[in-house]
Amino acid sequence: MLNKKEIRFCLDKMHEMFPEAACELNHENPFELLVAVVLSAQCTDNLVNKVTKELFQKYKKPEDYVAVPLEALQQDIRSIGLYRNKAKNIQKLSQSLLDRYNGDVPRTKEQLMELAGVGRKTANVVASVAFGEPAIAVDTHVERVSKRLGICRWKDSVNEVEQTLMRKVPKDEWSDTHHLMIFFGRYHCKSRNPNCPECPLLQLCREGQKRMKKRDAANTAVLK
Repeated sequence: MLNKKEIRFCLDKMHEMFPEAACELNHENPFELLVAVVLSAQCTDNLVNKVTKELFQKYKKPEDYVAVPLEALQQDIRSIGLYRNKAKNIQKLSQSLLDRYNGDVPRTKEQLMELAGVGRKTANVVASVAFGEPAIAVDTHVERVSKRLGICRWKDSVNEVEQTLMRKVPKDEWSDTHHLMIFFGRYHCKSRNPNCPECPLLQLCREGQKRMKKRDAANTAVLK
């Protein structure tokens, strides 16, 4: 497991690699961000941005999503995975915003998690990006990077990964760390083909060292 000094080194290197790391979901207000994050579950940000480019021109506020027939909203987001369930959740959360918050998006993670389709990860993203609240949202990239580097244990649950990162990273860096790890995992430490040979963190990465040993062994076998 990496100690705090080693984690500091990792985060500094990630910042050097991705100094502009930030939320890549296109949005102009907290409500659009909320909808975009709900749509992004098990889906790429690029695809979500393609869909919301037209969606956000058609629907501007919660009232618009509530007024449209469910089948029509489903068709508008049909290219996104789980579109039927996501359309239902967007209508339900829109109605909740109207009933409970005068159409505004609540600022706290606890209130956000009471909305349809909003789990802990989504709540953390919205609270952090829209309202500047310190939060570490653990998506597949954050979880993978944390475990490969040895910041967390392989057997840790998503919630355990979040709690570990919150303990080991200064609170005022939680949100930045979330984005850094996403960019590092999305563009460098990829799931199927991580760029271990050119990784500045290889000296600390248990998974990378293991992969390099296997690669070297395979190359040696070919030469023989």
